[in-house]
Amino acid sequence: MTEARVAQRGKGVLREFNEAGVLEAADVHVALRLAALGGETREPVHLATALAVRAVRSGSVCLDLRRIREVTVDEKFEIDPAALPWPDDAVVAEVLRSSPLVVGGGAGPLRPLRLVESGDDQLLYLDRYYRQEQTVRRILDERAKGHPAVDEDLLRAGLGDLFRDDQDSSRPSDTPDRQRIAAAVAATHWTSVIAGGPGTGKTHTVARVLALLERQHPGLRIGLAAPTGKAAARLQESVREQSVAVGLRADLSAMTLHRMLGWRRGTTRFRFNETNHLPYDVIVVDETSMVSLTMMCRLLEAVRPEARLVLVGDPDQLMSVAAGAVLADLVARPVSSAENTVLARVVGADLSASDDPAEAALSALERDRLRGGVIRLSRGRRFGGAIAQLAVAVRDGDGDRTVEILRSGAPDVSFVDIEDLDGLRVDVASTSTEVTAAALVGDAAGALEASEKHRLLCAHREGPFGASWWARKAMTWIGESTGHPLDLGRRYPGQPLMVTANDHETRIYNGDTGVVVADGDGGLVAAFARGEEPYLLHLSHLASVQTVYAMTIHRSQGSQYDVVSVILPGVGSQLLTKELLYTAVTRARTHVRIVGTEEAVREGVGRGVLRASGLRRG
Repeated sequence: MTEARVAQRGKGVLREFNEAGVLEAADVHVALRLAALGGETREPVHLATALAVRAVRSGSVCLDLRRIREVTVDEKFEIDPAALPWPDDAVVAEVLRSSPLVVGGGAGPLRPLRLVESGDDQLLYLDRYYRQEQTVRRILDERAKGHPAVDEDLLRAGLGDLFRDDQDSSRPSDTPDRQRIAAAVAATHWTSVIAGGPGTGKTHTVARVLALLERQHPGLRIGLAAPTGKAAARLQESVREQSVAVGLRADLSAMTLHRMLGWRRGTTRFRFNETNHLPYDVIVVDETSMVSLTMMCRLLEAVRPEARLVLVGDPDQLMSVAAGAVLADLVARPVSSAENTVLARVVGADLSASDDPAEAALSALERDRLRGGVIRLSRGRRFGGAIAQLAVAVRDGDGDRTVEILRSGAPDVSFVDIEDLDGLRVDVASTSTEVTAAALVGDAAGALEASEKHRLLCAHREGPFGASWWARKAMTWIGESTGHPLDLGRRYPGQPLMVTANDHETRIYNGDTGVVVADGDGGLVAAFARGEEPYLLHLSHLASVQTVYAMTIHRSQGSQYDVVSVILPGVGSQLLTKELLYTAVTRARTHVRIVGTEEAVREGVGRGVLRASGLRRG
């Protein structure tokens, strides 16, 4: 335990929880400061306040008092959280009800907390996040009270043109075209959610949604956005690539949500808000799983009531690093929408068909979700076989099935011990050799394509299971295989790069990956993938980049590689969850290699991200 982690002002129960690693010094300082300002002296309130701060820092919107003991502690503390002096649940709830820090509690000058008790729920919020959640709920409920008017004949004709059965001959004739259903849902709802894993056709569907809406409303004003610059650039490229095929006439550009809303530098305010709405008729947000509660609140406030909002993403992936799991909440949220008779008339045959030959029809729950504008695309086209089976097993938290698939000997999945790295070493070295060969002759497209043949992913940034440690190991392997040690003190052909900050002027964004290549005139340039032609940038324009022979799983979201090798952390890592494993596995197109122990696999698969929220409760 380092002194920096211990709040010196902390006493009693706060000190014990801080020293045990449950609370950080910042949690303790905030709780004590609020208690002093509000005149609260009772230890159970101090602890609950600190835990509420910790909950937000850990990604939750609130603290679930009925699961207050379900905390994880880094294994280095060697502490069992259950052994700590937890106060009785009833006592915590009772003192909070009368606390001057709680809205509706005792009289006090400062009320930063909100206690919500409904049914079996006992949720403690920092009031700011309670108000944001209520705003999101209110706006979504208001938007769900009615449906936009559509020309049914035009919609039906458009669906027939854009989703022809002969476009996918592998789909059995008695199965529904969920992409067609998704397009109809988006056309007939003010707010829609198109959910699905990698390769299920989300962006393919989005392009057709926009084409349908443009037929309904010529001159449609379209806004495309994503939480990161990298995701926005990828969305723009994907939609533009398909625009000709679907007859989409709009000149589409995508941007980050911050840029769309007009973030005012140095503040938390935006140009577009509840009194100055965004000038779009339809807004599409990709990678919505990474959108925090705060950002979703600001977006919904800024969207015109008569504008369509289409939220796209994978609710099973890793979530926003900030508080909230909005996409997952919206997919699971009880339906409160008005009946949509138009949807049933235009895609009725699909609604009664099966997406899986083993099923008789879409489940009753899925049909119910359609009323709320939620559709999940389930048929993956990017990978299949054991990788798809593994992704489903991890997503469902089935440890036995996961281990069975990993040990099955399937050609597209392998499971190796940390000491058995021969295959990994070969993939790292051969990929580097191929990238370098293309880079030396100035073949930017070839170098970028080769760079996607293998990627080494880690849960952590630092430490023996971290991306930094394994990047150095990869560089050693490459140097040994070529006989030329790599020198990070200079740029060289074949050097893999990752951008670490957005630069809108040069059009490179945080998370973008590229390769240094020869420019043909004795110099070097950086190449980044941008549609059909690589985007070349002089090295002097690269302000924030790092060499990336390994990256974190979080950084890999939205990317795909032929072969993915995943370094699992040790048992006890707080990052080891099924969402982390699912995200890692679904980055692979043809092969996924898991490096670690069965114990670590089972622990990760069995532990979901615990993000408390009241939004999914309706």
